[in-house]
Amino acid sequence: MPNRAFAEVFGTFCLVFAGTGAIVVNDVSGGSITHAGIAIVFGLVVMAMIHTVGDISGAHLNPAVTLGMWTAGRLPATAVMPYIASQMVGGVAASLLVRGLFPQHATLGATLPSGPVWQSFILEVVCTMMLMVVILRVSSGSKERGLLAGITVGGLIGLEALFAGPISGASMNPARSLAPALVTLQLGAVWIYLVAPVMGALGGVVVYTLLRDDA
Repeated sequence: MPNRAFAEVFGTFCLVFAGTGAIVVNDVSGGSITHAGIAIVFGLVVMAMIHTVGDISGAHLNPAVTLGMWTAGRLPATAVMPYIASQMVGGVAASLLVRGLFPQHATLGATLPSGPVWQSFILEVVCTMMLMVVILRVSSGSKERGLLAGITVGGLIGLEALFAGPISGASMNPARSLAPALVTLQLGAVWIYLVAPVMGALGGVVVYTLLRDDA
């Protein structure tokens, strides 16, 4: 478990540092990265982390994915809390580093709804559901291995960030959203990004079960 736990710390740290760092750099540089560039960064860092730690911990990097894996019978119950704790440690460490690099930035790349709350909530549920189905389809047990998993999961995250990012932030990940919210103390809307991804992940397990061919 220590190796798997540290893999989740490291992977989630890299995800939050690169992803939210891209948002912050885009803000302070007058939009040099662009929205499309931020989406690509999120997709690429997830792809890289799957290839780096996928054969150790599965590269969940996301409490909602961990809960989905457990619900699907891919992860023992005893591993759930260590995984989630590791993901939170990695995410908060990344946000603290981004704060140190850009102390004047107000949000540190936190996910905030643009428009009605219900709109962002539904986007987060549906996007996480799609993500969970894809992860379950391309993973082996609780782990994601090989070229297919990295490209497919990273590509989907980039795609979802492209179209949902301007409205909900396309978080799909409680650790990614809670970390900068805790560091900046901007907690007003964080409940969306804690509840909706978990609902979406559990819904994704149901969809995966309906898609599975046991014949």
